[in-house]
Amino acid sequence: MNSLLVHYQEIALKGRNRPWFVARLVRNLREATSDLGVRDVRVLMGRIELVLGPEAPWERVRDRVARVFGVGNFARAGRTPLDVDAIAAEILRDLEGRETSSFRVSAKRADKRFPLTSPQIEREVGGRIKDARGWRVDLDHPELTIHVEALTTEAFYSFGKERGAGGLPVGSGGRVACLLSGGIDSPVAAWRMMRRGCRVLLVHFHSYPILSRASQEKTRELARLLTQYQFRSRLFLVPFGDIQQRIVLAVAPPLRVVIYRRFMMRIAERIARQQHARALVTGEVVGQVASQTIENLSAIDEVASMPVLRPLIGMDKEEITAQAERLGTYPISIIPDQDCCTLFTPKHPATKARRADVEAAERELPIDDIVRDAVAAASVERFRFPVVESRAAEHGDVRS
Repeated sequence: MNSLLVHYQEIALKGRNRPWFVARLVRNLREATSDLGVRDVRVLMGRIELVLGPEAPWERVRDRVARVFGVGNFARAGRTPLDVDAIAAEILRDLEGRETSSFRVSAKRADKRFPLTSPQIEREVGGRIKDARGWRVDLDHPELTIHVEALTTEAFYSFGKERGAGGLPVGSGGRVACLLSGGIDSPVAAWRMMRRGCRVLLVHFHSYPILSRASQEKTRELARLLTQYQFRSRLFLVPFGDIQQRIVLAVAPPLRVVIYRRFMMRIAERIARQQHARALVTGEVVGQVASQTIENLSAIDEVASMPVLRPLIGMDKEEITAQAERLGTYPISIIPDQDCCTLFTPKHPATKARRADVEAAERELPIDDIVRDAVAAASVERFRFPVVESRAAEHGDVRS
């Protein structure tokens, strides 16, 4: 079995735009498996075939494809001529040495010009397998399901299917910029936007050298992991400690957290516009901390002129943590660090900041100068996945 057959689901609903989404998915599948000996990626009728080379490691190919957004399900498959005898013969060859208590054949006829209907294909192929192996047919609860897909000039067979990542192909939904704190929530928010087809820029605010580099290192690890889903990432590291110190000197304690967040929004938006992103993304959740009340979120949003997306807004911590554990970001996010959000945080922050009070507090600050200087001081690191060995040796890392 030298093929991997990919089926998509949501893309199938795209009507006239479907070919564009399929082409993006094909491109992403090629990129995801570019170092694994995949000979070709072919578009078929409502499905995509990855032609596996003889040295392609199935487990690694399977793991890569499972992370590609846009894939509904996939299976390791064999390709045969469009002939019932040939289909049954190839299936029996690959079933050699395998035992099961019951089986069934599930067939789909993609091209209706083939003279046999799907039920007829099932009976013909299933009958040959039963005669050869003596297995019991169970149409309701079989131990083994053999899938047969008849196309125009060829057929594919597989033994079971694996669930894909779903969603839409990365690159089909535009570009957004996500404020990545290094905590549990924001990596999950970034992942959810990737799953909706967005390419995500990552923006991290740190307070080095006032605090240690720990938050930056955590964020780099999170960026490496998230890059496995979008193949190329850019991480912007913005020094924020001096800005916080200026805010402390000019703003009363209850309003400082809201003012911090407003400046982060301004800076992130400036970076986003420079990078042609069309929206900002945060991991905020209603009511989770003082700065995330409806009133405070409204006060923070006022400074942004592009949409602010909050994919986790209605989730609870347990749901977000479970998603982080499935992604693998959770062990990184809980590493102790000194995050800039905890620096100079007042004991009793305002939970219902009023617009007039916030604007009055900011009049003491040179907003445009602070934003301009912060953007100029930001550094950018680039990540790629998969990493070609020669490139990794040359640069010593996934960053280039």
